[in-house]
Amino acid sequence: MNPSPLLDIIDTPQDLRCLEKKQLPQVAAELREFLLDSVGKTGGHFASNLGAVELTVALHYVYDTPEDHLVWDVGHQSYPHKILTGRKNQMHTMRQYGGLAGFPKRSESEYDAFGVGHSSTSIGAALGMAVADKQLGNNRRSVAIIGDGAMTAGQAFEALNCAGDMDVDLLVILNDNEMSISPNVGALPKYLASNVVRDMHGLLSTIKAQSSKVLDKLPGAMELAQKVENKIKTLAGEAEHAKQSLSLFENFGFRYTGPVDGHNVENLVDVLKDLRGRKGPQLLHVITKKGNGYKFAENDPVKYHAVSKLPSEVPAPEVKPAAAKPTYTQVFGQWLCDQAAADERLVAITPAMREGSGLVEFEQRFPDRYFDVGIAEQHAVTFAGGLACEGIKPVVAIYSTFLQRAYDQLVHDVALQNLPVLFAIDRAGIVGADGPTHAGLYDLSFLRCVPNMIIAAPSDENECRLLLSTCYQANSPSAVRYPRGTGTGATVSDGLETVEIGKGIIRREGEKIAIIAFGSMVAPSLTAADKLNATVADMRFVKPIDEELIVRLARSHDYIVTAEENAEQGGAGSAVLEVLAKHGICKPVLLLGVEDKVTEHGDPKKLLDDLGLSAEAIEKRIAGWIKAV
Repeated sequence: MNPSPLLDIIDTPQDLRCLEKKQLPQVAAELREFLLDSVGKTGGHFASNLGAVELTVALHYVYDTPEDHLVWDVGHQSYPHKILTGRKNQMHTMRQYGGLAGFPKRSESEYDAFGVGHSSTSIGAALGMAVADKQLGNNRRSVAIIGDGAMTAGQAFEALNCAGDMDVDLLVILNDNEMSISPNVGALPKYLASNVVRDMHGLLSTIKAQSSKVLDKLPGAMELAQKVENKIKTLAGEAEHAKQSLSLFENFGFRYTGPVDGHNVENLVDVLKDLRGRKGPQLLHVITKKGNGYKFAENDPVKYHAVSKLPSEVPAPEVKPAAAKPTYTQVFGQWLCDQAAADERLVAITPAMREGSGLVEFEQRFPDRYFDVGIAEQHAVTFAGGLACEGIKPVVAIYSTFLQRAYDQLVHDVALQNLPVLFAIDRAGIVGADGPTHAGLYDLSFLRCVPNMIIAAPSDENECRLLLSTCYQANSPSAVRYPRGTGTGATVSDGLETVEIGKGIIRREGEKIAIIAFGSMVAPSLTAADKLNATVADMRFVKPIDEELIVRLARSHDYIVTAEENAEQGGAGSAVLEVLAKHGICKPVLLLGVEDKVTEHGDPKKLLDDLGLSAEAIEKRIAGWIKAV
């Protein structure tokens, strides 16, 4: 007879803590099953959540959340946390407009101690909370849960360096699954993997499997064997710890515990109870398997890092549409390979985004010219600057939202030295389900003020290839920013042609109204212009901007409209205003961009319509504005 479901009676962690410890494996099994069903229907981050089920259950069982602070790094593994903290019945809305966010969000729940979307912030945030509680006299505990992939970032080590020298109670849990989105790179993962206990886990599992047929026939034998297994793991960990003069983390001032099996929930509870009572900085090393409990995700954690929906148990053969439009990412990936074949100086750099940035084929064809530097955006940019100093031509493939993390390096280590580094900026503009933490809405604004920068915004797939080739040939820092997904379906050239830097092109001739459009806003502007009989200029470049074209349009039209998928403040529209002011031209100007507010997550078309940037919304806004002025 199957035991009664336990997850049904858990609405909050307080309900979880009313259970006996021996019931927690059942809770974890039910939670994993619920997660499989939920994400299977809605899509979302997947494999990392499966790997964190037992750890999440143990944390909420031991710690007095929300009084105690659980700070999740990135948030890819926060779905089990959401299910256990009162949001189980809302999981069907995950990453949908008006529904649950795909990451921890303070305004969503009191259990979300810190909002997050970028990696490697958990230790610093949890340290801040621990220090604040100490100063306020609160008897709370702060826990940072960080993956080994996120631990490769400099910010994580900055926080470790600070925390290890402070008299503060802080627990850092290193969730080690040997993965970020792609397999981890660099020296740190090799250091973690060198621990002999990782091999002992496999040995113990083998012994346990071979012995189970005998042990399960002896009363109490399996329970005794489990205790012996846990003791061996503890002794092995202590022996390895003693063999090393000092672990990496102890040199940072943390007391190291582990590694421990991250899928043994009862043992995790015992370890966490012990650690909760300790003073000072503590680090717990937990070994988990990304995708645990779902064989497809276990075998291919890269593919199943995030999914749109789950396949059936026996997946049907993948059928791709014969005439499917290439995404901008695919256009970039193909251009990169073609340009590399034509120029041996080209190298590609990514901060742990091989698949997302379209670099899989490049790595296969040019492995000696491919550099994944881990989750280290700052280093990626400075590394590119060093390469450029010696005549290499670096292309940094990076999301708009992640480039924000390397702004100082872009300014000091590339732009001020006028080094020819090309930034291929993916995910510019609205990104959809990932929401505001991943939206690329600020790059035009923060790049425009940087000296020596060339900034290009392609209006379709072929323009993307043209502008990549153009900026690559420039002897200065440059950026080509393009949106997520597909474009208009333009036929893409297979050549490496270039266009004149700083010159736009008229896409439609009209009367009275001139729409000066940038990048992804050219297509909807053209649709709106058909109803308004407006002129549409595809500016191609935000910097240097085509002053001659802007002045000519301003003098030949009664109304000027700018359109961009970027923040209005300091963006491309502001650049047009600066040109008009410089030339003493006073005309009515309407800036269409993203207003000064945090955007939501959801379907991109819905979001663009709400922001007034769909074709229909642009037409209505312009018509209403003209009537008002």
